[in-house]
Amino acid sequence: MMSKTFAFGKPALIVAAALLALTGCASKPDKYYTLASPVAAADAAPSTLGSPAPLYIELAPVSVPERFARPQMVVRQPGGSVQVEVLEQHRWASSFENELRDALSGNISARLGALDVTKGGRQTSQPVWRVAVQLQQFDAVDGGRVDASFSWTLRRSDEARTVVCQLNVGEAVGGGMDAVAQGAQRVTAAAAAAMARSVSAARANPASPACVNG
Repeated sequence: MMSKTFAFGKPALIVAAALLALTGCASKPDKYYTLASPVAAADAAPSTLGSPAPLYIELAPVSVPERFARPQMVVRQPGGSVQVEVLEQHRWASSFENELRDALSGNISARLGALDVTKGGRQTSQPVWRVAVQLQQFDAVDGGRVDASFSWTLRRSDEARTVVCQLNVGEAVGGGMDAVAQGAQRVTAAAAAAMARSVSAARANPASPACVNG
């Protein structure tokens, strides 16, 4: 039986090695980020679970513009440009809308001493505060600012009243994606603090339809 031997020249080997190197570089994102941040002890409330009046919240999935419904970070060009970049090498730990919901839920719960019933059970005899959040704007500019606009509704499960709230919040950021992610964390924490204040105000003034988040 005749055997065949194939020989490759040096140029072909160099090209093959380069392709393998490029494939290895593109196969895994460089960095992952989270929107979650710890609540300072001074801002955290004792847990109400086990008390005569436990507080339950139910944070619905957060509605975000379609361009953000992905794990990749999306940043806008500076100078008021209409161009955006989807950064494959810089990603949130999960899809952005899930990351945002988890960060808001944890922060609001810690500030109120509440339990988000989407993550655990509740006594069926106790009412729950339902919070539905919509992210209307989220502009992140490397070396510039992170600006966001949130709206949300509050409704206690045993009441017909619905409270509608709005918040615009922004943070200056330094250069680099680490700084942008930290700015996004601060914006998310500020939104969660406003949402927690609106729940507290609605509980304290059960007859008022006005939102108080300041």
